[in-house]
Formats: sequence, structure tokens, C-alpha cells
Amino acid sequence: MNNNKNSIFATIQAPDEQWLARAAAEPVLEPELPIIDTHLHLWAFQGHRYFLDEYLADLAVSGHNVQASVFVECFQRYRETGPEHLKYAGETEFAVDLARQSAARAEPRTQVAAGIVGYADLSQGERTAQALEEHLRVADGRLVGIRQRAKWDADPVVKGQYSADRAGLYLDAAFGRGIQRLGELGLAFDASIYHPQMPDVTALARAHPQVQIVLIHCGSPVGHGAYAGHERDNHQRWLRDLRELATCPNVSVKMGGLLMNIGNYDFTQHAAPLGSEALAELWRPYLEPCVELFGAGRCMVSSNFPVDKAGFAYRTVWNLFKRITAGCSVEEKSLIYSGTAQRVYGLSDAACSVHAQPMSAPATVAG
Repeated sequence: MNNNKNSIFATIQAPDEQWLARAAAEPVLEPELPIIDTHLHLWAFQGHRYFLDEYLADLAVSGHNVQASVFVECFQRYRETGPEHLKYAGETEFAVDLARQSAARAEPRTQVAAGIVGYADLSQGERTAQALEEHLRVADGRLVGIRQRAKWDADPVVKGQYSADRAGLYLDAAFGRGIQRLGELGLAFDASIYHPQMPDVTALARAHPQVQIVLIHCGSPVGHGAYAGHERDNHQRWLRDLRELATCPNVSVKMGGLLMNIGNYDFTQHAAPLGSEALAELWRPYLEPCVELFGAGRCMVSSNFPVDKAGFAYRTVWNLFKRITAGCSVEEKSLIYSGTAQRVYGLSDAACSVHAQPMSAPATVAG
């Protein structure tokens, strides 16, 4: 394993299955609680494959009641011919194909890609409108949103390869016209930033109050590169800006996805993966404020697999969340684990079937 902390947290790492197998066994918490995984990638990436078979294998051994997932864009199967601004719809076609393959299995347990968050450049005027229409045309009714990254940082280690080409993308007038069109089509927007750009999301939400905006990965609080060694200051800034963002009623927060930026769990330095109890204590300062500030009705959970699989198993991530929400009521858990995703992304009961299973009693596991 790579021991260079900056390089580890600046790039996506392929999971090490042998290392993951060293994790201590832990029971499944609240196994009947229905879950929608709101952030899943299915990809072939830098020599690593994580498609339908790999995901279903993780589901099969997780023990959790994951009833649906939302596929999020990840540079897959773009069209090789045709106009540049329409080629990204090829990924939506790819996700629809995976969804159909999953539904054709003998006993599909989870509705894979019940929703799809695709990619389009929202700053291209009429071409943006054409791109959105093309996504909708091929999506089989599954397109629920668009993600466009505004991640940027002066430190090239933090900025990384998968970021915006300039600061302030969400403040551009052309981008504003694109997100306006997105809202008119009834689609949500996944805001992808590092935590210093959170005020840009607040400005965007206030300028377009009719658009449902989802802050992904808790706003990606950064703790590596130039931010390393400043965890207290980083957290204070993140919390201050999160509190302001929470005043925007059209913004929800997608919890999870903390592994590759925050850097307070360096999985390369551990002989075996951490369990959910240890992870919950590490990430509680970033997860609990989301619930406290946004409320259960504007919070949703996500695995960010297979990116976060570099550090823990699929069972672990859901146990982690269930420890954090142990004090929530049954109704609050219903929102956090499925209801908020259904509302924000417009996922139907038929697509997710989350109300078909009984809700478990309030959890008693200490965090």
C-alpha cells in the first residue's frame, strides 16, 4: 500500500480485497431498515472493475436492506460519435442497461439505478438544453438529476484531476441559466465542491430557490494537502458555512463520501479496516451536524462505493450511519434512509419499494 498520505487522498484508490477480508466480523444493525443508496458508481476505472456483478456481490454479503440505488455519473461509456455536448448521454444509456440487467435477475433484491444522476455542462446555453433533453430521452424515466463539479483549490494536490477548470463555476451567469433550465425540467442538481466553496452553493441556492440542490459528501471537508494539520480550523469553517447553507430550504445534504478528502482515517496505515464504531467516532463531527442543521427531511445517506470501498466494506458503511442515527425516531430514520431521497429525486415507491418492508424499532446501539 502507498504510504504517501498526500498521494493517497488526492487520488481514487482501487479496493484491496485481501485487506478488506481482514476486517473483524460485526453484526448487522437494524437489518430491516429500508435504505436507498443515493451515491453509487458502477465503472471500470484505472484498471479496476466495479460493475453489476461486483456490486451485487457486496449487497449479498452486506446483510442490510438496500432496496434501491442512485447511479451517479463517473465517466463511463460516453458516445464516441456525434456532437460533443450529447456524448455524455451514453453514460445514461449505460446505467439504464445495468438497471435492466439487474431487474432481469431471478430474484433482484435491489433496484439498481432506480435513479440516475448524469453529467451535462450547464453553462452552454442552448446546447445545455439539448443535452438535458437527450438524457431524458434515453433514461427510461430514471434521470433524476445532473452533477457538475465546481471543486477547485489553489493547492494542486487538493484540486486533483477531477475538478473544475476555474474557481467560481456556480457563480457564472451562464451556469445560472443552465440550472434554471434544470429546475424547470424537474431535475435536481448534485453540487460537488470542496468545503471552501460552500458559500458558492449557498449563493446558487438563493438565486434559484425552485431548484432542488443536493450538497454531496457533506460538502467534501478537506484535510489533506495544504489543509493537513489544521483539522480544528477546517472543521470550524466547514461548520460555519454549513450552518448558513442550511438556511436554504431547497438544499439537502448527502451524507457520506468522506474517505478520500477528509484524511482523518488513513486506511493505508492500518493492518485491517476499521469497524463501524471507530469510524462513527471519527466522522461523527461531520455527520451529526448535517442532521442537526438540515433535519431528517433534508438528509440522505450514501455509500460512495466503490470509492470508499478502499477503506471499508459495504456492511460497515451502513452500520456506521446507523450508529450515528441511533437516537433518531423511526420517522426520522425513514426520512434519512429513504424518504428524503424519494422526495428530492422524485423516486417512486414502485421503483424503490421502500414501504413494502416493516420498519425496525428505534435503535439502541451506542455510537
